[in-house]
Amino acid sequence: MPYLTSAGPGLPAAGAERLGIGVPGYAHPLLAPVEWAELTRPDTPVHWAVLNVADGPGVRPDPHCLEAAGRLRNAGVRVLGHLDLRRGARPFGDTVSEAHRYLDWYRVDGYFLDRCPTQRQDLPGVRRLTATLRAVLDRADGCHLVLGHGGHPHPGYADSADQMVTFSGPWAEYRWSQAAEWTADHPPERFVHFVHGVPRTHLDEAVRIARWQGAGTIFFTDRTGQTGPFVALPGYWDEIVSQIGPGVSE
Repeated sequence: MPYLTSAGPGLPAAGAERLGIGVPGYAHPLLAPVEWAELTRPDTPVHWAVLNVADGPGVRPDPHCLEAAGRLRNAGVRVLGHLDLRRGARPFGDTVSEAHRYLDWYRVDGYFLDRCPTQRQDLPGVRRLTATLRAVLDRADGCHLVLGHGGHPHPGYADSADQMVTFSGPWAEYRWSQAAEWTADHPPERFVHFVHGVPRTHLDEAVRIARWQGAGTIFFTDRTGQTGPFVALPGYWDEIVSQIGPGVSE
């Protein structure tokens, strides 16, 4: 069922004023300099951006990624290190080792746990990992953790995350999707939607769906493809930034 709100007809859903952008991970800064620069533009409502150097932090510090991460932090944008959990098949030690390298080399503000499991039986392992990651990144402003499920997980995962990606897929599926009932027990800032293949002519509709379903962070793009639809700016970047920017409502 959709996220239930007290908003009246024609009013933005609860939490709409907090709607912002989460970037799943652009291409390397040398290949996508415009994309990375756009994230630091004043008044751009970016909540965070994922840094994925080489399917993880790589084997040595990358000066171009270090520079990009520094610019984002200076602009007030959280930088999250990309950790691939492989649906629970990734060894615990390997993941924690990568987390340390992200922190030591790029001073990340948290982690994006890609391909996070969704089933109840995997909860203990994810809880152990998230508790360890918070200990790794132990500082006053905390450790921001985004679980990249890609669909609705067991509700118990909400206890281990700051945010959960409860939709990641094509527009053809998103426009008919529904939020799980348990999500109504949490505020919009807990949920993230990634949608590719959204036509410009349906951008307004996509934003309305996100707000109605109670998502607080989104990334919409008109790009398509099975691999890498999120690695570059959407063709309507300026339009979506303007639409969900400060003071903008439906």
